Amino acid sequence: MDDVAGDASPPPAAAGATTTQSRDMAASPTSSRSVTETVNGSHRFVIQGYSLAKGMGVGKHIASETFSVGGYQWAVYFYPDGKNPEDNSAYVSVFIALASEGTDVRALFELTLLDQSGKGKHKVHSHFDRSLESGPYTLKYRGSMGYKRFFRRTALETSDFLKDDCLKINCTVGVVVSTIDYSRPHSILVPDSDIGYHFGMLLDNHEGVDVVLNVGGERFHAHKLVLAARSTVFRSKFFDDEDGEKNEPGENDLQEIVIDDMEPKVFKAILHFIYRDTLVNDNELGGSSSEGSIFDTLAAKLLAAADKYDLARLRLLCESYLCKAISVSTVASTLALADRHHAMELKAVCLKFAAENLSAVIRTEGFDYLKDNCPSLQSEILRTLAGCEEECSSGGKSQSVWGQLSDGGDTSGRRVRPRT
Repeated sequence: MDDVAGDASPPPAAAGATTTQSRDMAASPTSSRSVTETVNGSHRFVIQGYSLAKGMGVGKHIASETFSVGGYQWAVYFYPDGKNPEDNSAYVSVFIALASEGTDVRALFELTLLDQSGKGKHKVHSHFDRSLESGPYTLKYRGSMGYKRFFRRTALETSDFLKDDCLKINCTVGVVVSTIDYSRPHSILVPDSDIGYHFGMLLDNHEGVDVVLNVGGERFHAHKLVLAARSTVFRSKFFDDEDGEKNEPGENDLQEIVIDDMEPKVFKAILHFIYRDTLVNDNELGGSSSEGSIFDTLAAKLLAAADKYDLARLRLLCESYLCKAISVSTVASTLALADRHHAMELKAVCLKFAAENLSAVIRTEGFDYLKDNCPSLQSEILRTLAGCEEECSSGGKSQSVWGQLSDGGDTSGRRVRPRT
């Protein structure tokens, strides 16, 4: 047994050589750095009709639309009669609230009441320049930061900050984020995917095409396998016969298919997406007929085609594009379009926008179109409105949405930013 154990042990010289080799192969020193900074974003809150907001009660607020900073939703709360009962409505209060789910979100803030005389003497309350003293605020859902005694009411009402019964407040939020920056001894940059470019070249050069699609007399060359891979409708059209059996055309066959329910420019945009995975440029998408109806835009027709040919990603791209153009004057017709072509995300945005701006929307031609052609959508708007009311009563916006129906509304056709 002793002999076996002795034979298993490495010679002393070999052990020393291994230790030296390990030192020679030691990894290079590495380093890392923790970087803590703020992601900043701003929002302007205009309070029109200040005198009418007075008297709503201590602790009750008017809320701005939510805005996104640092991956979280925020809102400005303005208390015309103050937030603190002990002040007997002597001060107005302004707070910034975390309006989305979040746990221990750390943030700084700045509130600026704008001088509307043109003198530039704004009133600024900033926590950014005091962050070294007390550090950032830590907020949870519905938590807020701000000033109970933002401005004395009597002084405010005789100041240059109030003009034409209107106040303007700029709000800046800085969300604290931390990242680790560490050194990499070697790195190789990988460029973005260019598969769309190469497939697009296949389409442009007609290389290996095996099908011709005749759309309104205009002929488009394409590849069956590419179309079938992107659309189940094309897959069925090319490879299944009426009995469900697979069609296997010969190598030299160039099949021609007539598509008689679509304009050539719409089909050209479909091919652009199928091969390149992108939309055509905005100028083409927004082009419309002389009547200016949203149904006549290329974006709307492309949405309809995406629905028909089971191109889910194209439909979502069209929804995103159309969402950017939602306004009081277009929301009703956009809602009808979205409902007709199963664009659920666009429909949800339209319903919420219509409910929030109902008094103005009901005065538009689009709303008359809903009355005559889509009465069920009017009911959905009212159900969404009821949901907004419920949200208001649980701590959202204080002003009743139903109150819009008697305040004259906003018919300026203002746009809305899509929610993210």
